[in-house]
Amino acid sequence: MDLLVFQLSALDQLLDALADRGYRLIGPVVADGAICYDDIASAADLPAEWTDEQDAGRYRLRRRPPGDDALFGYAVGPHSWKKFLFPPSARLLPPEDPPDRPFAFIGVRPCELAAIAIQDRIFLGGAHPDPQYAQRRKDAFIVAVNCGEPSGSCFCASMGTGPRAEAGFDIALTELNDDGGHRFLAQPGSERGEAVLGGVSTRSAAATDVSAARTVTIRARAAMGRTMPQLDLRQLLYDNTENPRWDDVASRCLACGNCTMVCPTCFCFSVTDTTDLAGVSPRRHRTWDSCFTPDHSYLHGGSVRRTVRARYRQWLTHKLATWADQFGTPGCVGCGRCITWCPAAIDITEEVAAIATQP
Repeated sequence: MDLLVFQLSALDQLLDALADRGYRLIGPVVADGAICYDDIASAADLPAEWTDEQDAGRYRLRRRPPGDDALFGYAVGPHSWKKFLFPPSARLLPPEDPPDRPFAFIGVRPCELAAIAIQDRIFLGGAHPDPQYAQRRKDAFIVAVNCGEPSGSCFCASMGTGPRAEAGFDIALTELNDDGGHRFLAQPGSERGEAVLGGVSTRSAAATDVSAARTVTIRARAAMGRTMPQLDLRQLLYDNTENPRWDDVASRCLACGNCTMVCPTCFCFSVTDTTDLAGVSPRRHRTWDSCFTPDHSYLHGGSVRRTVRARYRQWLTHKLATWADQFGTPGCVGCGRCITWCPAAIDITEEVAAIATQP
């Protein structure tokens, strides 16, 4: 499909085309001191002139330089698209009604595309797909945005999930703001994406546009704040279940579960059954859970993983080793959220490197 270019002023044409087709628009907004995902109505709702600063245990919003009105000039915040496809709390019995409109996700980063693909395998693969996830995922329209400004916590390049979107989108945008003006290079990824772009004032991309877009992602790859060690992670972790580094990280880890709550791929949940006093109105609810909570591994007689050491080891080993055995890929996409939002500033890439070098 041909590459197209449209001006900043035409972005609302794209959003209106999606709304006219009955989609519920979800995109990045500034809220609660962070860039979060919520309902939007127009480009005016997007975080123009804002960016973020991230590192281990640190997240701050800051204004962009005067005159720089980039709409997608940030990395990722505490929210992921999992919030909408696999909500933090949901009623299973009686089943909740499906969403009244399909979602249109605006501004999905390449690492997040990889995360959605992982959750698709978890909830839709196999003999028993999750009906609520299927209802929410059905007909979802994805407008990806290639990453131009990774944070200090990002390492998607070393996980092979970014900074350029390769698949899983209906439209992929690259935001350009140079001597050629503030514009977007648009790549259709599906027939419906091509149809939506047909309602937008576009022109064919020139060689200079394509070159500028390529430069954006090349620079982003070079600016990644971190790198996952390029090792056989699966075998490394299987061979190091008793490595002393587990004790070191356990002395710092608060077992708060922040890393699992912000992770775009973690899918652990608990189920609670309730009823009224007459026993005629039973309810069953599903709520996000974490492998860092003692009750998560509770069996008759007590918790299987009684220590923080055991729980952190379970999380990291599942994320990078046993996940691949279950689903064919690691469970980490290199978004860096677990590093940024850890109050103890624990760094997954640092822990893997330490295990690899510590006897």
